[in-house]
Amino acid sequence: MDRFQEMQVFLAVAEAQSFAAAARRLNLSPPSVTRAVAALEERIGTLLLARTTRSVHITEAGQRYAEDCRRILAELEEAEESVAGSHASARGQLCLTAPVLFGELYVTPIVVDYLEQHPAVNIKALLVDRVVSMLDEGIDVAVRIGNLPDSGLHSVKVGEVRRVICAAPSYLAQQGRPQHPDDLREQRIVLSASSALVSDWQFAGPAGPIGVRLEPRLIVTANQAAINAASLGWGLTRVLSYQVASQVAAGELELVLEDFELPPLPIHVVYQGGRKVAAKVRTFVDFCAAQLGRDPALNPRRQA
Repeated sequence: MDRFQEMQVFLAVAEAQSFAAAARRLNLSPPSVTRAVAALEERIGTLLLARTTRSVHITEAGQRYAEDCRRILAELEEAEESVAGSHASARGQLCLTAPVLFGELYVTPIVVDYLEQHPAVNIKALLVDRVVSMLDEGIDVAVRIGNLPDSGLHSVKVGEVRRVICAAPSYLAQQGRPQHPDDLREQRIVLSASSALVSDWQFAGPAGPIGVRLEPRLIVTANQAAINAASLGWGLTRVLSYQVASQVAAGELELVLEDFELPPLPIHVVYQGGRKVAAKVRTFVDFCAAQLGRDPALNPRRQA
């Protein structure tokens, strides 16, 4: 087994935290995986993986080595793809990430349409409500909501979303429509524990920032559950505008306190740039940006 293969085996074990799982993933026998890692550690002279009878954990030295392995293998793949012509035509596996609900509502339909047009590409989509390290987790493309940190990544702005407060028309008819953020203290609030909008709600007022700390009577673990509760007329919730665009359009929910909203959050398609961007990345970024850029829920001003 050459050094590149050893690196691949080591990364598989480190990511799965299991020799048996890595063997299944690589279609190798467990003993061959164990021998490969042992040979690697013996040649380097450092313990990379700490084993017990029940678990496998990567050591500090192993973490540094894993980062180097990912970089080296990515450069090797880039070189091979360049020679094979994949920079001219889209082929191979594309890994992307997006927030869960945004990925379900907006990114998945785009992925399906893209795959129909590019039969030589396979896509693995990681839909999670956390910022994924593109380098560490081998991500080619990310759809991100919010202001981007200064980094070496390339990005294309495709729209924006608002932080909105909404409720069912029946609730507003019974409890009254809040006219000022302070009025929310007298309202029933449903909050998603997974939301970054938390219970200390900030607003932009004519005289400056306004902060309202709320004590929600209902806390759920998913944004969709909070939206469902609001749609049923239970109370008010705060979400991102794309998450309730269809309910607002259908009249199931109404927005309130729009004059006090914070500035919109940008949406970007982010990708790693290099000397050459693989065709699978280039074509997907262009396709995704075009589709999202035309969506009226994400670009209302463009549609006006």
